[in-house]
Amino acid sequence: MSDGGLDAARRRHPSARSGSAAQFAHPSEQLFARLLDLYEVRWAYEPYEFALDWHPDGSPKAGFRPDFYLPDLHLLVELTAAEQRLVTKKNRKVRRFRSLYPELELVLLYQRDLLALCAAHGLTWSSERAA
Repeated sequence: MSDGGLDAARRRHPSARSGSAAQFAHPSEQLFARLLDLYEVRWAYEPYEFALDWHPDGSPKAGFRPDFYLPDLHLLVELTAAEQRLVTKKNRKVRRFRSLYPELELVLLYQRDLLALCAAHGLTWSSERAA
């Protein structure tokens, strides 16, 4: 997979995985992958981690690992959780990411938007599984 402009010095732990071997952290990620597969969009699950803060010695202190990378579109996608305190924390990380890596495209997809997309394409998902 091409880095599509991802600078090797700024990504911390590249670990590209094939979509079929992905172990999703949340049911919403699996649902989004099904939607991508429906449209035959190539994707990688959490292939890059970007440093957001560093220790004085230059080693990464905090990072951000977007949920998906769509290599044909050179696009990173991050899904959000329903709980407001988690969304607020995620929004903070996304703002920091965008300020450090303005050359990279990142789409933040809120849960309500994912559910609407899936419903429009006949993919069902119980909201209780999303909490």
